[in-house]
Amino acid sequence: MTESEGDILRGRTVGSVTEKKTFGDDEDDAMPLPTDPRTFFLGGLFVLACMAALYITAPIVLPLILAIVLKLLLQPLVRLLERIHVPRAIGAILSVLLVLLTFAGTISMLAGPAAAWAAKLPEAIPKLKDSLSVLQPPIDAIQRMMNLVTGPAVSPGTQAPNMHPSGLLSALLASSATATSGLFTTLLILFYMLVSGETFLLRMVEILPRFRDKRQAVELSLRIERDVSAYLLTVSCINLLVGVATGCVMWVCGVANPVLWGAIAFVLNFVPILGAMVGLVIFLMASVLALGVTWWALLPVGLYLAIHIAEGEFATPMLLARRFTINPVALILALVFWYWMWGVTGAILAVPLLAIAKIICDELRPLRAFGHLLEG
Repeated sequence: MTESEGDILRGRTVGSVTEKKTFGDDEDDAMPLPTDPRTFFLGGLFVLACMAALYITAPIVLPLILAIVLKLLLQPLVRLLERIHVPRAIGAILSVLLVLLTFAGTISMLAGPAAAWAAKLPEAIPKLKDSLSVLQPPIDAIQRMMNLVTGPAVSPGTQAPNMHPSGLLSALLASSATATSGLFTTLLILFYMLVSGETFLLRMVEILPRFRDKRQAVELSLRIERDVSAYLLTVSCINLLVGVATGCVMWVCGVANPVLWGAIAFVLNFVPILGAMVGLVIFLMASVLALGVTWWALLPVGLYLAIHIAEGEFATPMLLARRFTINPVALILALVFWYWMWGVTGAILAVPLLAIAKIICDELRPLRAFGHLLEG
């Protein structure tokens, strides 16, 4: 990489790559709409083809998307290590090890408490149905899901029929193998993206025909990295505080395994709106199992709701409103779509993917009208 190429890539000098745009220019501010009906038709076919491809190739595409998001999150750490004269390859290895150790440590710490609570569910769900009629539909859904995995529950006093080994073990082994394979693929892609991501960007810039296109590509990549990295870091810190606060609430209220509930609150808070709704049901069931069917069992749920309201109405808007303003309708549609496409992982990735799409649409003039629709 030559010195001038490195300057272009980092947006420091050539052509004032990082200079602000002149918003008085009508051409730059315009949001053109296609007038040819064939454009809509071909665009719709292209979108449908992309959706089908993403659904079919999920085992390949999902690790790639996860690696890209993790790369945006860890890139500032790699550059910080590079500034203190740590080679980029060593920094990438340390970053990947950080992800792996965090994942493995969390699983090992929470596996025991989660298994203990899961063992209580087959016997506790019928009691909860009798005591909490308002929650009967979601409880029925949970019981149907458990019956599909473990087989139908056997009532006390009846003899269990001769059965093959429980489907739970085979299901867990299959899901563990799939998760392990996906994690290995994600970490492998992540390592090479951290090591050679800028080289790949430089080669892509070199093949663009005009200097204006080169500058726009660098500006776009730098803005995506800056904004999405800031979003992920900020949201992760906020969600960590929500998890800590939820764990403290559960501990004060006498619910066992507060670390488990804090971790669940941390993960659920990555899914806006829907995560909090699921959390309310989960924490109400946990409180009733731990404290009994009393008014006292509503206290942990109420405090969790208060934490979520404080985070959603004050902390997150104050820290992110200037950088990210996304239409709530588009946000909900993105959550539903990516959950249908890739399950829980898709719901967690919905907001970062929507933020990346909005940044790209705002920077590319033909897509600027679509980006305006996503504006909050």
